[in-house]
Amino acid sequence: MGGAVSAGEDNDELIDNLKEAQYIRTELVEQAFRAIDRADYYLEEFKDNAYKDLAWKHGNIHLSAPCIYSEVMEALDLQPGLSFLNLGSGTGYLSSMVGLILGPFGVNHGVELHSDVIEYAKQKLDFFIKTSDSFDKFEFCEPSFVTGNCLEISPDCTQYDRVYCGAGVQKEHEDYMKNLLKVGGILVMPLEEKLTKITRTGPSAWETKKILAVSFAPLIQPNHADSGKSRLVHLPPVAVRSLQDLARIAIRGTIKKIIHQETMSKNGNGLKNPPRFKRRRVRRRRMETIVFLDKEVFASRISNPSDDNNNSEDLEDERREEEETKPSELKPDPPVNFLREKVLSLPLPDPLKYYLLYYREK
Repeated sequence: MGGAVSAGEDNDELIDNLKEAQYIRTELVEQAFRAIDRADYYLEEFKDNAYKDLAWKHGNIHLSAPCIYSEVMEALDLQPGLSFLNLGSGTGYLSSMVGLILGPFGVNHGVELHSDVIEYAKQKLDFFIKTSDSFDKFEFCEPSFVTGNCLEISPDCTQYDRVYCGAGVQKEHEDYMKNLLKVGGILVMPLEEKLTKITRTGPSAWETKKILAVSFAPLIQPNHADSGKSRLVHLPPVAVRSLQDLARIAIRGTIKKIIHQETMSKNGNGLKNPPRFKRRRVRRRRMETIVFLDKEVFASRISNPSDDNNNSEDLEDERREEEETKPSELKPDPPVNFLREKVLSLPLPDPLKYYLLYYREK
């Protein structure tokens, strides 16, 4: 079955399609989605499906469809410095995108039931930090993951500004989830077959909005058969950043400002060279339908019978446009990581340079 938007050839084209279908609506969310390649969170043998708007599951590893994640990101209304709790954090894909928006003074915690998935998430996070040029374009709030059942979080845990649950929440657990929120906070979760946004407007006041029809696998209930006792999940403490971390953040921020000033002096208006060509957009048709996919269902909005008459004409226009632009289209040069180049050029000992680059290899 097809997804809610057309498949892309790469991560950027997938994001283009999500924007066109109005699943991604804000610049912050778009930047976060473009910065992290969805394929990096797939096992190698399954990467061919990474840019389809489909959920993926292999053993305990699971990724929701891109249209679901984009609706979640938009609904969370993320801002720098907020605290975020991801219940069922899985591969860490969503947590890492959230961390790009929260910045270095946010809080980014995840609870995951399966220890093997926690290990997988840590590997993917390490790969992103050490290899992705996108990492250097943001001030990052690194996620911290703990193993346990998210229905057994210690009652003395801190409350959060933003909470997301990636599994179906039974009605009897709704109040439990709400109590994880600070006043003014936002909770997004699948509740009664609807992706639901709940805003805490007061100590005992809530606003609820249904976003999208979905069907997630339900939360796994705690099993106390072995010991008969609850295994409380203790979330990481909210600690002040170390002086060493603050120094690294300040130095990287200063270098970025210098790079920006140099770019402005060189280009006059501070704009980078325009791209050699613009990605060709395909006009989508719209319709309302429901798609069932591996225990997930979501609304699709991709066709409209009234557009059928224009479809062949659109295709012909696109073919003609492609033929006209093909000779002039050149493969763009790979992006330059100016921050990394600047750090490596500094008159500093190599260990300090690599620390500023988060221990990247040469």
